[in-house]
Amino acid sequence: MNRRDSIAALAALAAALPLARAQQSVKIFRIGLLSPFSPSAAAAWHEAFRQGLRDLGWVEGKNIGIEYRFAEGRNDRIPDLAADVVRLKVDIIVADTTSSALAAKKATRAIPIVVASGGDTVASGLVDSLARPGGNVTGLDQISPELGGKRLQLLKEITPKLSRVGVLWNPQSQASALNWKELQRPARQLGIQLHSMEVRSAGGLDKAFEGATRSRIDAVAIMPDPVFVTNLERIAELAAQHRLPSIFHLGEFAYAGGLLAFGPDRADLFRRAATYVDKIFKGAKPGELPVEQPTKFELVINMKTAKALGVAIPRTVLLRADRVIE
Repeated sequence: MNRRDSIAALAALAAALPLARAQQSVKIFRIGLLSPFSPSAAAAWHEAFRQGLRDLGWVEGKNIGIEYRFAEGRNDRIPDLAADVVRLKVDIIVADTTSSALAAKKATRAIPIVVASGGDTVASGLVDSLARPGGNVTGLDQISPELGGKRLQLLKEITPKLSRVGVLWNPQSQASALNWKELQRPARQLGIQLHSMEVRSAGGLDKAFEGATRSRIDAVAIMPDPVFVTNLERIAELAAQHRLPSIFHLGEFAYAGGLLAFGPDRADLFRRAATYVDKIFKGAKPGELPVEQPTKFELVINMKTAKALGVAIPRTVLLRADRVIE
């Protein structure tokens, strides 16, 4: 190599060194993702969250790392998982639901927390208000208690003689208990009597349906809870076995064999949760970021289940459906 080539090579090397140092010094932000569900139950929502991050330039293995913790539908495991995520000293915690966000908030007041699909974040004590959350928590609120009455209305529309509805809920879950409480007023307005079907774990589902059938219920409304989300197929099977129309807030329930599902598009909520992460990574304070509410809702009807139950879905309901499963 002659002298001119040597000088050119050294110049190229010198120019490359700052870039190499810059690449080596890129901060990897760590996200603790705290879920009360199983990996399979939450897979589509978490993929929507990761896609939202990618759209904003945050890519796993490049500038972010995600630590996943799943409670597998066991609410009692959530506090320990939250404490574990805090010990990892992550930069932010993303909580799937109110229950996981409450556990995270109890475990830390320093690490920012984004709840992806909360259930009445104000009533649960997660935030001070939607406009100014305060503290270290913000995110998205499903406003699910207000939607409970609309689900009862849907059941009434497809079963005009409906008079007694079994309500599947978990008294150990704050969100589930809140939804059960909020359901009382619309039930009275619709002239519907509610039958409590308390279930604390998957092992209690069979007994709950047997008791409800003896009480001559006409349909089943399922309250939000990780125990139920991780057992959608079993609940749909039990409802079909006892010949009961059923409704839940997640579209996945209808795909699992349930009759109806009506509620916020949860994948959209998780995608939007990525914008909160982006803002906080760029310096925003969670307590100053307003809690947002759903903008997309979906009604899903399983016509195969309707036919098996002998339920005639009115045309007025079918026209409002976002998805119909044949």
